Amino acid sequence: MSRSTLRTALDSLEAAGAVRRVAGRAGGTFVAPRRIERDLRSLVGLPSYLRRQGFSAAARVVSSATLEADDETAATLGLPAGAFVFEVVRVRLADGEPISLERARFPAERFPGLLDRSLGGSLYELLASAYNLVPGEAEERIEIVSAPAPEARILGIPRSAPLAAITRVAWDADGRPFESSYDLFRADRVRIVVRTPAGVTGSQVEVAGRTRR
Repeated sequence: MSRSTLRTALDSLEAAGAVRRVAGRAGGTFVAPRRIERDLRSLVGLPSYLRRQGFSAAARVVSSATLEADDETAATLGLPAGAFVFEVVRVRLADGEPISLERARFPAERFPGLLDRSLGGSLYELLASAYNLVPGEAEERIEIVSAPAPEARILGIPRSAPLAAITRVAWDADGRPFESSYDLFRADRVRIVVRTPAGVTGSQVEVAGRTRR
């Protein structure tokens, strides 16, 4: 096989994310880790996405706390001034490797005792089984940010590496907001998937997308 043919094939594989190239004496062409597809078309917990794609899912709780809601969180969750929320910060793992850092807040009055329960699995599944929650829809806003030093250490990536930041508000089937969260996904491991309805042009697609269950 000629070098030009091999180079073209490797270029195609690199563009598809199947391999990665590293320059230098210790470099070369290496098989890239599989990317996880984060589908915005349905409202389910991340473990469900991982299991569907053949990954083992796990979570490591970084912190959990009861906080007085700030003005923005209170407005997002429809809470009165001075109301309390539960905050859960977790690292999500796929096959044992960190892929995202999530910070989620829930109305404390609506989910009593939440922080006393096991928080290592899907929180959506926990809310459904323990509190009869039926998710309805969510609005998710996506932007690309640079990893600050603390988040980079937790995720095992270089400082200022690109992250896909997703700000989410979720409502139940009755239209009541129950979650306000901010997730940071490793851009080298996650691919965001959005399906555009027929008849909608690129100029009509909003940066903020809504998903329904």
